Amino acid sequence: MTFADRKDRMSMYWGLEVRVPFCDHRIAEYLYRVPWEFKDYLGREKGLLREASTGLLPESVLWRKKSPYPKTHNPAYENAVRERLRGELSETNCPILDILNRSEIESLMEHGEHIQWYGQLMNDPQTMAYILQINHWLKVNNVTVC
Repeated sequence: MTFADRKDRMSMYWGLEVRVPFCDHRIAEYLYRVPWEFKDYLGREKGLLREASTGLLPESVLWRKKSPYPKTHNPAYENAVRERLRGELSETNCPILDILNRSEIESLMEHGEHIQWYGQLMNDPQTMAYILQINHWLKVNNVTVC
């Protein structure tokens, strides 16, 4: 499920129309291909996109602090993500292990090193969710890493 899908379901439940200025698939596809130093332009997440959008969006929108999704401080969310990831790691076909070190993932799940990811509110749970999303994508698209 993509961010847009979740945003649509949540907003429509409450009868809201929500606009996401950086959610154009063509922009996202292009930015996946540019080198990291451009993505991290000016030391900001989506730095290149923000700079390119200067004059198109209000400054208050363009340079505001990132609001992570999902944004919850509920320990149940962290536990659910951890258990889901633990289940994925126990499967014989776990493609994420072709690109990430199992012991590092397990360390993360056991409250190991806290990863700072642009000041996210829930570093570990969001990182675990990100790992789950990549693993799912690898499975669905039958990607093999050599």
